[in-house]
Amino acid sequence: MIKLKDLLNPSILNEGVYDPGILKCIFLAGGPGSGKSRVAGDLFGIGRGLSQVTHSGLKSVNSDPAFESQLKKSGINPKDLGRIEKENPELWDAITEKPGSPRDKGKKITDAMKAFYEEGRLGMIIDGTGDDIGKIKTKKQHAESLGYDCYMVFVNTSLEVAQFRNKKRDRTLADDRVTEIWKACQHNLGAFQTMFGGNFRIIDNTLDGDNLTPEIKKAVDGFIRERLYNPIGKQWVTTAIALKNANLIKK
Repeated sequence: MIKLKDLLNPSILNEGVYDPGILKCIFLAGGPGSGKSRVAGDLFGIGRGLSQVTHSGLKSVNSDPAFESQLKKSGINPKDLGRIEKENPELWDAITEKPGSPRDKGKKITDAMKAFYEEGRLGMIIDGTGDDIGKIKTKKQHAESLGYDCYMVFVNTSLEVAQFRNKKRDRTLADDRVTEIWKACQHNLGAFQTMFGGNFRIIDNTLDGDNLTPEIKKAVDGFIRERLYNPIGKQWVTTAIALKNANLIKK
């Protein structure tokens, strides 16, 4: 127990061990223009910015704000990304692929925040596109190995609406890239349903407005509040509480 104490961050442990969102990980997936940010606000009560906390205490893990911040620091308007990808492939690679690029820096900032949350097993919302099934599977397995119960909310829309909304976003992508990602997401839907089983919901966000049904809100809120099922997570909580009770971690 004393060895485990050295691996725990006391401030995070004090915040999280009795949190109803402790050890709950929700994957928020959907392509560009799907309206995930709007859904995240309506469903979880989070907005934009590097530090995002939901009304239920879950922490948002989203590399987009950090990436956009790094773009602006480099003098690049995020709305120009679609044009740059199409007209200047060399600059596009410098922005998105090379070590030290705005995307690389943004990812490192986000990864550091995620590691900080994981240290205290705080509840998280992992925000991504869903076009790469392998990445989602790896992240889910990693979360489960730490003791998290996992869930997915997939935000869907028609391709036409995705293209229209993409042009209005702060950070735009080329039309071909939007189509490519949209098709990959649609192809992965069945795999996601298999991967997450009953812990999977689709939100049809084609129409503007509040597209959250009472059933979806109830299901997601229920997942956050229900007891843990992951045995690794149960043991972590038991040990953390024992450390507190033994005064090895400040209460």
